[in-house]
Amino acid sequence: MIADLLQRAATTGLDVVPFAVPFFVLTIVIEMVWAARHDPTAYEPADTLTSLLMGLGSTIAGALVAGMIALAAGWLYAHRVATVPALWWVWIAVFVLDDFNYYLFHRAAHRVRWFWASHVNHHSSQHYNLSTALRQSWTGFPAFSFAFRIWPALFGIAPGMLLTVGAINLVYQFWIHTEAIDRMPRWFEAVMNTPSHHRVHHATNPRYLDRNYAGVFIVWDRLFRSFTPELREEPVRYGIVHQLGTFSLLTVSFHEWAAIARDMWRAPFRAKLGYLLRAPGWSHDGSRDTSDTIRARWLAQQDDS
Repeated sequence: MIADLLQRAATTGLDVVPFAVPFFVLTIVIEMVWAARHDPTAYEPADTLTSLLMGLGSTIAGALVAGMIALAAGWLYAHRVATVPALWWVWIAVFVLDDFNYYLFHRAAHRVRWFWASHVNHHSSQHYNLSTALRQSWTGFPAFSFAFRIWPALFGIAPGMLLTVGAINLVYQFWIHTEAIDRMPRWFEAVMNTPSHHRVHHATNPRYLDRNYAGVFIVWDRLFRSFTPELREEPVRYGIVHQLGTFSLLTVSFHEWAAIARDMWRAPFRAKLGYLLRAPGWSHDGSRDTSDTIRARWLAQQDDS
């Protein structure tokens, strides 16, 4: 029976996100109650509403393009070079592979401005709570971010399997967007992504900037040297380097795309692609800061002190 269920899920896919929505709503309410007693500034009504509406818009945008992504994955699978069976251990291996692919996407989303333009809205809140997890992109499809997750279909992994493990990955990441949980047990912190690790990822502090890209397993950051622990002596400051200062949905969704267009229009011809494909903050004349230059300046200040 279990084998039949695994095969069926691999064939048709199982999107667990809709089943998790009641859990999302319930835990947000619980966290709001907790915040009212312990940290009244954790929730700001306009900010929370923006996050919720961004989540709704992302769901609608995803539904509109789901068929095209499914067609792309199906085309790859139709031209596969092998066929991978839907065995239980294969499911585990595919889940780990998908999480690694998420790490690659997430790192690219912070290091390549084209991908950052779609991802930046998730970081635009200066608050960090469970509603922030729902502040998702409306423009993931035109950014081609899905390409990071569907390529295994060419090597024989069924698109339904990729859909299922990707949905589980997304649901896992919901609970790590909170300040209500301090630290998990040490063994868990060593292997899994946690609220502490992900708070670092949402930080603008130079020490923390562009670190901890993990989805489920923090081991990728440890392996590829992108891990930084949260320090009690340095509280996290949330948001983006240049805060938006607005709750406008259009600004939150499209401000970076508009900025890319302006920069490419004004830039010398030889520099135009740099504003699209190089790191956020890059400029042809060196007049702006990237996360690397911000961190390097901070490290130099630490050495001087």
